[in-house]
Amino acid sequence: MTEPYPSYFGFEDLEVYQLSLEFITEVYRLTQSFPRSEQFGLSHQLQRAATSIALNIAEGRGRNSDKDFVRFLGVARGSLFEVVSGLQVAVRLGYATEGDINAFLAKASRIKGKLNALARALDSA
Repeated sequence: MTEPYPSYFGFEDLEVYQLSLEFITEVYRLTQSFPRSEQFGLSHQLQRAATSIALNIAEGRGRNSDKDFVRFLGVARGSLFEVVSGLQVAVRLGYATEGDINAFLAKASRIKGKLNALARALDSA
């Protein structure tokens, strides 16, 4: 993982945030291969949901309390699950193969674990 920017706001240093940025890039690359007719359908939805993961981590970190941050981590996790579901739809529609999404599912599982661990740590603080 490379950090292209210094950490000014605190969320940039979170490993789960860095992983989510990589995940966004990979989702965008995958959806470029989807049919053009899906540009504003499944492709767009997957891109928005993947982006929502990082955006909710950042927004939650900017809130005043750990409780608020935990709530936004939950929203990020929901967006992650949305991407997983969308990838499964892509396989069923023939836009991707199971082999194509296996790496996504492994990374999604890792991100989910990091989101859950961070939320637990904040809850117990």
